[in-house]
Amino acid sequence: MAQFVDRDIELEKLTDCYESVTADFVVIYGRRRLGKSELVRQSIADRDDAVYYQAVESTAPNQLEQFVDTATAQFPSLRNVRRDWEALLETLGEEDAIIVIDEFPFLIEEDESLPSRIQRVWDMKLQETGMTLVLVGSSISVMEDKVLSGSAPLYGRRTATIDLKPLEVVDAQQFFPEYDPETAITAWSIYGGTPYYLQTIDPDQPLGANVQQTVLSERGLLYSEPEFLLRTELRQPNTYFSILRALAHGRRTPNEIAGMAGVDSGSLSTYLQKLRRLRLVERHIPVTESPRTSKRGRYRIAAPLFRFWFRFVYGNQDQLRMLGADAYDKLVVPELADYVSPLFERLCQRAIPDLIDRQFRDVGQWWFKEHELDILGLSDRGLVAGECKFTSQPVSEGVLSDLERTTEEVRWSGEPAEEETLYILFSRSGYTDDLERVADTRDDVLLFELSDLVTTNSTS
Repeated sequence: MAQFVDRDIELEKLTDCYESVTADFVVIYGRRRLGKSELVRQSIADRDDAVYYQAVESTAPNQLEQFVDTATAQFPSLRNVRRDWEALLETLGEEDAIIVIDEFPFLIEEDESLPSRIQRVWDMKLQETGMTLVLVGSSISVMEDKVLSGSAPLYGRRTATIDLKPLEVVDAQQFFPEYDPETAITAWSIYGGTPYYLQTIDPDQPLGANVQQTVLSERGLLYSEPEFLLRTELRQPNTYFSILRALAHGRRTPNEIAGMAGVDSGSLSTYLQKLRRLRLVERHIPVTESPRTSKRGRYRIAAPLFRFWFRFVYGNQDQLRMLGADAYDKLVVPELADYVSPLFERLCQRAIPDLIDRQFRDVGQWWFKEHELDILGLSDRGLVAGECKFTSQPVSEGVLSDLERTTEEVRWSGEPAEEETLYILFSRSGYTDDLERVADTRDDVLLFELSDLVTTNSTS
């Protein structure tokens, strides 16, 4: 049975639109598999004034006929209306109906004039009614270009936008409530916050058994998932595969990525821009710098399952077949801590505003030349600097000393006059006695455990 987790804010926003006496035009978009369809279905589950139509890849006349078939179940009078989007929507507007059109990009593919026609009927008729029109799409580029951008016909009409994001680890944990904090963080680092992927986990099975069955086995539901989605979105995916593989193996700068992927560095930015638009890759910079002017950007895979797949599945299919049921233990386990570590850092960064009682301007990573900090928070009371260790050894006092020395290299133009640097550490395996004694005697040092992440982590 499918679980529906979190999304309370989004459900409340939709309900407010449905209950409003004025016309509302809502746009919902985001990466595939995040639960957009389930969200809108949940939002109208108990309503008798709503039409939910899921568009399919078909001809424009077929799509229109299917919409009428769906809508007449709730509004029988629609059978007598001319088969035309404007006439149909106008009639539904007179009923103050809630109209949800899922996978709207499929309709645009067959009829590029549709956004203009919806704009016309909205401006002339619908905005004076009490109807709610909800357009949902997984093709982020189409939704941005044809619905959200300043040049789109529907620009300026929407009254609400929901950019659906993956679940954070504290919500994802509801899919495996019995896992201890370390296993929960590892599970999130593999499956991410995508509900469709999380639902493949059997919470009564160990994590390794789940990964073996769902991702590493040829019969697994997620064995070909990244490849399938990329081939759906990209016309010539092979170069993108090489770039994602380089990123999954720790290449971060354009030169490193181009070198491993075998891509001309001059054309790399075009490929990276496309992957960023699909929200599969993200660029990040030192937290003290401006996103518009910084030249020191690094790249990383944003979706954990894609990162896992390109590290352990892509190019290893023959080896996975030979290893069979031992693939997880032989191929993944030896590299698992190294794999989880960068994602562990991201979780720690996101938890900072919940764990530290300060007003933050930004939290992220910082690096300059050979110096690097896993966490740097820019707050109203100075810097918050931290290190994250997902290792099998307790963290010692030497790590704190290194952290203090590295933090001295940070230059931040927004430093308060009364600067008060706070040093924080996150550890998978606890802390040595000497470091715990130091932390007990200093109010500028805080030590956190894995359990602090799975109980306080929230949306960033």
